[in-house]
Amino acid sequence: MTAGGTHTVPGGRPLGGSTTVPGDKSISHRALLLAALAEGTSHVTGLSDGDDVVRTRLAVEALGAAVERDPSTGTVTVTGGRGRLAAPAEPIDLGNSGTGMRLLAGVVAGVPGVTRLTGDASLCSRPMDRVAVPLGRMGARMAGVGDRCLPPLVVTGGPLVGIDYTPPMASAQVKGAVLLAGLVATGETVVREPVATRAHTEEMLAESGADVTVEPWGEGRVVRLRTSALRPVDRTVPGDPSQAAFWAVAGAVVPGSRVTVEQVHLGAERIGFVSVLVRMGAALTLDDHGEGTGSLTASYGPLVGTVVEAAEIPSLDEVPILAVAALVADGPTRFRDVGELRVKESDRLAGTVGLVEAFGGTARIEGDDLVVDGGCEPTAGSLDAHGDHRMAMAAAVAGAACATGETVVTGWDAVATSYPGFADTLDSLAGGR
Repeated sequence: MTAGGTHTVPGGRPLGGSTTVPGDKSISHRALLLAALAEGTSHVTGLSDGDDVVRTRLAVEALGAAVERDPSTGTVTVTGGRGRLAAPAEPIDLGNSGTGMRLLAGVVAGVPGVTRLTGDASLCSRPMDRVAVPLGRMGARMAGVGDRCLPPLVVTGGPLVGIDYTPPMASAQVKGAVLLAGLVATGETVVREPVATRAHTEEMLAESGADVTVEPWGEGRVVRLRTSALRPVDRTVPGDPSQAAFWAVAGAVVPGSRVTVEQVHLGAERIGFVSVLVRMGAALTLDDHGEGTGSLTASYGPLVGTVVEAAEIPSLDEVPILAVAALVADGPTRFRDVGELRVKESDRLAGTVGLVEAFGGTARIEGDDLVVDGGCEPTAGSLDAHGDHRMAMAAAVAGAACATGETVVTGWDAVATSYPGFADTLDSLAGGR
């Protein structure tokens, strides 16, 4: 993503009080897509207000679902069904949303005709072969640029057959794309995960009446899906734990701080960062309020380095902000097997090294591992987020942890893809003590 704008973060401001975070982005995407596929009318409350999810909402409209939003409540009403969906004449622009593109590819693989999926410069540099390969085996025709099937992605949908597929990388997006296509595939569709990834797709499919079963498989799981029609479901989207991670780390690393995040989704594959922070010695408590949501409270205190396995945070979304915790921790922190960071919205592996160095720390890449040496008292600096929302927000938290000075984050506009109100929330918490 090419994003402009700068944001200045003063240091020396303790953070205090309670906040909420936007609706979970992963659940929001899936709620809209499943509502478009369901035979009838669904209502979704609490959708993420970021641009990524707006793009998915516009995409299901382009496919033929009827979408209305009540501005007073934020509830989105979607009237869908297979009979309404058709390949649109114009390309669907997913902006910066890799999740949106990969999941939507699974949907349109079962929609007759040719659907073109495109996005911004960053998204068009991200590999889509990881969904093109299994969807091609199911019978869809997938075309992109080069060996990695870079967007724009051209999907020719039609009759599909179920496959038995083991993704070569841990990816809830790939699993979701295959399962969404499997709804209309002949026979059984099976996805085998050696490492369990976020379970939103299979859980939400089951809630929508799909014939889906899940069984353990070593450290992962096997998901089996039979041809299914979906029923409409009314959903409330809980707060995004990947966004809550920024405030959990902020509470732990900004001197004098205590921050609570309310109404957070507590899915097992989504809160691995909590265990990591607790292992580092963070004064962090998690209160389960039932129905899959709860609150996180983090207070400032000393941290120690640790080893973080990729399987603890399968999406790797929290690595940049955990690197900020590692920056100030006593001793090194090693993030193992995080090479997948190279193909996120930016090269987050190299970017995280740059993030640590921008605040006076040292870090290095060893193969697919990231090592942050720790023991740093961060000093205010500047960082170019290279159009990556998570890098920008991590830099803002690091800037807030500096005792004095101002940190300038370039490329701040990218934050709008997932958390438009982040800067306002940071300022509010800084005034909360």
